[in-house]
Amino acid sequence: MHAIDVMTPAVVVAAPEMTVQAAAKRLADNHISGMPVVDAGGQVIGMISEGDLLHRTEIDTDADAEGKRRSWWLDFFASTRELASTYVKEHARTVRDVMSDKVVSVVEDTPLADIADLLERRRIKRVPVMRDGKLVGIVSRSNLIRALASVPADALPVASSDQQIHDAIVRELSNHRWAQPSQNVIVKQGIVHLWAVVQSEEERRAICVAAESVHGVKEVRSYIEFPMALPAM
Repeated sequence: MHAIDVMTPAVVVAAPEMTVQAAAKRLADNHISGMPVVDAGGQVIGMISEGDLLHRTEIDTDADAEGKRRSWWLDFFASTRELASTYVKEHARTVRDVMSDKVVSVVEDTPLADIADLLERRRIKRVPVMRDGKLVGIVSRSNLIRALASVPADALPVASSDQQIHDAIVRELSNHRWAQPSQNVIVKQGIVHLWAVVQSEEERRAICVAAESVHGVKEVRSYIEFPMALPAM
């Protein structure tokens, strides 16, 4: 699947000259946590999100609000550039001054796997989808969750024999470093029996999940063990 398959085409946007209060109202009215900022020429010049509006002097959530004054040592070690930037975020009146101008975007044929990696790596919740430099949609984390929820179970391949199940599990395990070649996989009547010696609970669980994820598996029985601890001499 690609961005075009899951994106929201009717994108709620903000204008750079919009007031912070108007932007906050637009987010609240549309039940969204962020939106692109688009100039008069239709170019995406920024993103504004709830995070950009959390610390505001109007609602006493700024650093200098009574009872919330920042520790003096944080101010001491912060650069004047950082302090000035924080002040602007807390006091500026227009979207242009509080938005993030580092826009990360994708195109319509960007695979969902690449989008998921991008959202995670950049620690962002949404990306604009562009076509020839123009905004045509947006993909958010919730779009990816909806895509997952929409996949019908009967659309997934099902192994029809014990040998096919065995081969599918071995193929899956062979792609991962945590799956050691010493493991033993036996399948009888759709029930998978796993033997291995692993170094951690995470490795044990990963091997079991790899087997459980093969369609056609009825049950996974784990005989996976940890290395035997030798008694102290």
